[in-house]
Amino acid sequence: MHRLAETCERIAATTKKLEKTAIVAEYLKSCPAEEAAISAVFLSGRAFPAWEETTLQVGGRSLWQIVAELSGKTDEELEAAYRKRGDLGAVAGDVLPEGAKSDLRVAEVENAFRKIASARGSAAKSALVRELLTRVTPPEAKYIVKIMTGDLRIGLKESLVEEAIAKAYGHRLAEVQRANMLVGDIGQTTRLAAENKLGEAKMRLFHPLGFMLASPIDSPEEGLSYFADAAVEDKYDGIRAQAHVSAGEVRFFSRTRDEITESFPELPGALAGLAQDAILDGEIVAWEYPARSADANAIVDAAAKSPLLAKPARSGAPDRADEDAGDEDEQRADNLGRARPFTFLQQRLGRKKVSDEMLRKNPVAYLVFDVLYADGELVIDRPLRERAGILDKLLSAPRKSFQYREHRGTPGHRAQSRLIFDQNAEQNAEENAEENAEKDAEEDGEADWPSAESGLIIRAPVFRANSPAELDEMFVAARARGNEGLMIKDLNSPYTPGKRGKSWLKMKRELATLDVVVTAVEYGHGKRIGVLSDYTFAVWDRDSNSNGARLVNIGKAYSGLTDAEIAEMTKWFLEHKIPDPGGKDQGFRLAVEPKIVLEVAFNNMTRSDRHESGYALRFPRIARLRPDKLPEDADTIERVREIWESQK
Repeated sequence: MHRLAETCERIAATTKKLEKTAIVAEYLKSCPAEEAAISAVFLSGRAFPAWEETTLQVGGRSLWQIVAELSGKTDEELEAAYRKRGDLGAVAGDVLPEGAKSDLRVAEVENAFRKIASARGSAAKSALVRELLTRVTPPEAKYIVKIMTGDLRIGLKESLVEEAIAKAYGHRLAEVQRANMLVGDIGQTTRLAAENKLGEAKMRLFHPLGFMLASPIDSPEEGLSYFADAAVEDKYDGIRAQAHVSAGEVRFFSRTRDEITESFPELPGALAGLAQDAILDGEIVAWEYPARSADANAIVDAAAKSPLLAKPARSGAPDRADEDAGDEDEQRADNLGRARPFTFLQQRLGRKKVSDEMLRKNPVAYLVFDVLYADGELVIDRPLRERAGILDKLLSAPRKSFQYREHRGTPGHRAQSRLIFDQNAEQNAEENAEENAEKDAEEDGEADWPSAESGLIIRAPVFRANSPAELDEMFVAARARGNEGLMIKDLNSPYTPGKRGKSWLKMKRELATLDVVVTAVEYGHGKRIGVLSDYTFAVWDRDSNSNGARLVNIGKAYSGLTDAEIAEMTKWFLEHKIPDPGGKDQGFRLAVEPKIVLEVAFNNMTRSDRHESGYALRFPRIARLRPDKLPEDADTIERVREIWESQK
């Protein structure tokens, strides 16, 4: 561990990426393969591989108290050290007493981390952390704490570790990146590279891949300026979710790569019978089901037909047939039901148990718009046009007879395994739908179909636009359906996990919004005098001339959340307060761990020296909490500058 700490110090001492990569490569090459593998995970800022669900569950406050106890320092002394150094790991390195030289190996540190993770209760965890920190020198403690908090701060990302692995073992970077994507474990990737077996990396289902991201645009004209062959979808105001399906097992993962299956128990059974193992990309949305019409099959018939993708782009004035087809497409989307506000979905988030009443009051649908893996093959390198065809075939194929285990053991509760796709291609689809509807009505004594308790899986409707005017009309229609706006996608683009480019574009609200990180909170006034309701927030400054990234404040907002949300957040903030690194701690103001992401809306933006970012938002208000996003997913100062320039 001493050598790893020395290596981290060398990495932190340079701002040059090539030097950082060379230092990591030199270190990995000098280690036995197993030690290199564990170190690669640590150097990526994690205690455990990305695919694992293991977490330490040790809060920053507990670590602070342990460091205070072991160092014998007062709170004032620790706060002074924190203001100087900026993170708890660096503070530990400064204030912990020197001891005998440690011979602790990285494998022993990993074993200690696993013991901490498996310990029950904060007292047991704290005892194990205390024991670990007493066995190491201050430099080792510095990086152990940094790894535990996920705040390495040495200007090193997993992508640079991938480059170092390629350099250390003489492989092409693309081979390393591909293997790491498949296995979801930078440590395992290191082992494969050391043994010259990168080609043997196999896709690990139920390990979430990175999500392809979209770039915001400000006008319909911009939306059609980057590529000629575009597919257009509604942008849903829900939770982006990746569904992994294999042999009757189904699990859903959010964009933060956390598993969210338990919050939506009606959905897994609807996918369990897919004919092939698959990874799907889509959005979980609070959903309002249409009332059953005279035609019992209206919902099935209305499912989206992505053969629309094959329609050639129109040139010149549209003819009557094109207009009729467009009307049918819009009607098809409308007949599926409509999205409800995000606040309905928010009530489902984070729940491990969902009651029957919650299922009835807050039904959801999973709108699928892409496929990443099918029939034993990773298909992300294929263009969107081909992936759409694979997705259609997958969803319309006859299902296997897997029985998904119900989330409740209530006798007589029917299996949640109904799919609603485009099934027009199958002659018996209408008959099956009618039989299922009649059977459900008999069982439940109600005529609505599908019921709120059964999962609705929808192939997201896809349209084509050939002019800014058409795109603008589609935007208005999407908003009328309760959706955020539009997604415009290049039909010739591959799926690029974790990357944001111009192949996917998002056209959202008329007013600009930013995803920001809360850095400080204040007690309110009047009826909110006892709660933390005023939030200072920041965006990321990732300028190339800085070492790593830092949060820079850009505004403060106090409106937009409900009283219940404010009360819940007050409890969280009080449990996660930290010494103010700017020395601004006052009785009514608290600096907090930068982990809460908000979406804020505002009317316009001004230049200002009041905030470190150099900008200020006019009339900011909190649009919503974003528990589905990690702090690092928040917007950047570059995005702020783009909005400022477009506003000018």
